[in-house]
Amino acid sequence: MGITDTDLSASEPKLQAWLDKQYHGEMDWMARHGMMRARPHELQPGTLRVISVRMNYLPTHAAFASTLKNPQLGYVSRYALGRDYHKVLRQRLKKLGEKIQEQCTTLNFRPFVDSAPILERPLAEKAGLGWTGKHSLILNREAGSFFFLGELLVDIPLPVDSPVKEECGRCVACIKICPTGAIVEPYTVDARRCISYLTIELEGAIPEEFRPLIGNRIYGCDDCQLICPWNRFSQLSEEDDFSPRQALHSPPLTELFAWSEAHFLRITEGSAIRRIGHLRWLRNIAVALGNAPWNEANLNALRQRQGEHPMLDEHIEWAIEQQLQRRKEQNIEVQLPQKQRLVRVIEKGLPRDA
Repeated sequence: MGITDTDLSASEPKLQAWLDKQYHGEMDWMARHGMMRARPHELQPGTLRVISVRMNYLPTHAAFASTLKNPQLGYVSRYALGRDYHKVLRQRLKKLGEKIQEQCTTLNFRPFVDSAPILERPLAEKAGLGWTGKHSLILNREAGSFFFLGELLVDIPLPVDSPVKEECGRCVACIKICPTGAIVEPYTVDARRCISYLTIELEGAIPEEFRPLIGNRIYGCDDCQLICPWNRFSQLSEEDDFSPRQALHSPPLTELFAWSEAHFLRITEGSAIRRIGHLRWLRNIAVALGNAPWNEANLNALRQRQGEHPMLDEHIEWAIEQQLQRRKEQNIEVQLPQKQRLVRVIEKGLPRDA
């Protein structure tokens, strides 16, 4: 944890510029509260300090590579494999506030975990928890970036911590690796191009230009973190609630696509995934099936869900088209060597000048 004051005035121009460029896409709540995001003391009157905390979430056996490299499996961003972090971290912050209150009876506090208009990353940076990487996430020398952030707003003048220096240097690995080019410049993400936004925040159809680039990522994306050299120092989570749920850990796409809404709600109970709903879940999987290698089972799975919803049908039809195109290409690849052998046999039996 680290402690900072509430002055985020230096972040206001960048936030306004980001909003003016419409980089927030359909996330209207990002603009709804104006500059209150940079003014915690307005959000919670009387606030003097913000206690910024981080909690590691990287599970053991994360299976990043084995899942991403197998296009028949569905990849879920590793932060979402276990219990909803909002609930876990908020409860810990509440306990922290109560602990402080035991020693300071006049304390008023309020915990936040993505639950209010507040700039959590600039606060974490000011509190010395790390620096802002070029992918816009907070990086820490000892912990990389695989951690959640939370804040406890308090009304007592605690001593503040100092920021740490940025250590990205000239590295631009995260910018280069982004499948959709969402990191439009260092420290700036155009959410409208980000796979996490497209698979989680976007309510309607995923733009066709991005569908082939999504691959088998059905909920979120970790690419910019996976490539970051500082994540060599990431620490595994000691929180059992963040352990992967078996049904969400590297599952076959065809199995996921067969889930009924009741089954989806049962499996995702207490999970951050539930909030996107069954329809968007199927939308994302349909895109992944479209990106998978040709397979009769993939085609059958897609066809079985046609007619359920117009938005889903749009993605299913696109995916079927991709599958059929891949089948056509595969047949050509199979036939070509046979034809070449036949040509060689014919040529061998013909006169030299034939």
